[in-house]
Amino acid sequence: MNTMTPPGSAPADTATNHVPITPSVLYFGTPVVLLSTENEDGSVNLAPISSAWALGQVIVLGLGVEGQTASNLRARPEVVISLPAPAQWPAVERLAPLTGRTPVPASKRGGFRFERDKFAAAALRPEPSELVRPPRVAECPLQMEARAARVQTDVSGEFLIVEAHVLKVHADPRIVVPGSQHIDPSAWSPLIYNFRHYYGLGPELGHSFRSQTPDRAVHA
Repeated sequence: MNTMTPPGSAPADTATNHVPITPSVLYFGTPVVLLSTENEDGSVNLAPISSAWALGQVIVLGLGVEGQTASNLRARPEVVISLPAPAQWPAVERLAPLTGRTPVPASKRGGFRFERDKFAAAALRPEPSELVRPPRVAECPLQMEARAARVQTDVSGEFLIVEAHVLKVHADPRIVVPGSQHIDPSAWSPLIYNFRHYYGLGPELGHSFRSQTPDRAVHA
């Protein structure tokens, strides 16, 4: 008898299968976003983060307290939050070992290097925003111009929690339900960072009773 559990499935009897563990990180499946912020000299910093979630028109961001993005948002609140698609994970990974800070912060020495032009380093193209100074990432299907309304350290003092109010959303028309203001969840998948590995979403399992997305069959 095969007792193996298929990947992504929970054991049949979860009550008897738990073991205590101590993970080094708790990235249990969160979207990757690329943050564009303005440096003191007017140039642009582009950084990937993997702690972001939305509450209404507010995006909550978690970033390292020593990074250039944290420094920029403390002084200049405008930011663009661009969401890459799963296939764009190599560009995200090209950004991952880069920092816009010089000298490189102590916590990043040895694994990171300073890079002034991160767009070029990641082979991405800046696209002008309409309401804020930092540019959007042209290749990303979903982009949000925003302003950081609250910036504060977390309880550990190691991270910065940013509450950014979204001012304008830009979407690739291929991921929008035709004739509506809704993102089509069957056409759009965020890039997910799951315990330091990149994933996209799987097939739809169902939808919430609160969903307002029009019936996609009408637009098929």
